[in-house]
Formats: sequence, C-alpha cells, structure tokens
Amino acid sequence: QVQLENSGGGLVQAGGSLRLSCAASGRIFSITYMAWYRQAPGKQRDLVARIFSDGTTNYADSVKGRFTISRDNAKNTVHLQMNSLKPEDTAVYYCNAFILSTSTTPETAWGQGTQVTVSS
Repeated sequence: QVQLENSGGGLVQAGGSLRLSCAASGRIFSITYMAWYRQAPGKQRDLVARIFSDGTTNYADSVKGRFTISRDNAKNTVHLQMNSLKPEDTAVYYCNAFILSTSTTPETAWGQGTQVTVSS
C-alpha cells in the first residue's frame, strides 16, 4: 500500500506565497501522475494541478500563472508553489497520486489534506 505525506500550508495574507510538498512511500513500481486537489467548505473537491511522469502539467484555469507544480521523480515527491494567493484559494489541499504498486497493479492514493488559509 502507498502512503502520501503532506507538508506545508498555513495562513498567509493575500498576495503572499506558500509551498506545499507531498512525498509518496510504500510499495511503488512507478507513479503515473501526482496532483493537488482542493476542497473549500461546502464545495466539491477540485483538481488544482497535475504533473505526469514525463513532465506534462495540467492546471485549473483559476490558478494558471500563479501556481507551479513540480516533481522529483527520484524522490517520489511533488511540490506546489503558490504565489499571488487570493482569499478564494482558501481550502484544504489534498495530494493525490496514481501509482502502479507492481507492473500491473494500479492504485490511487490520497494524502491527509493540509489547510491553506488566505486572509484579505
């Protein structure tokens, strides 16, 4: 089984920056992609950014130009650099990964979530 451990997050003023990190551990053959989702109170969990093993990235329109996702394949880690933060970025952020624990066994893993609060 795979575990995802988050770090980072916290409280920041609007216009500020935060960096989230997530490390995958456990039985890992390969990681197809790693991603960040967020969920604000009363809302659904939405994709923020995703990065594939070849470096291809996807971003939600609301964060394009402000957030940058990066990945260290050797360390099975993903980072989310969040700049120019806005109050509407306030949410619990979840790390997500699609992993092959063996060459033929896929698994979707989620981290425990970390709170990001942006004050106006």
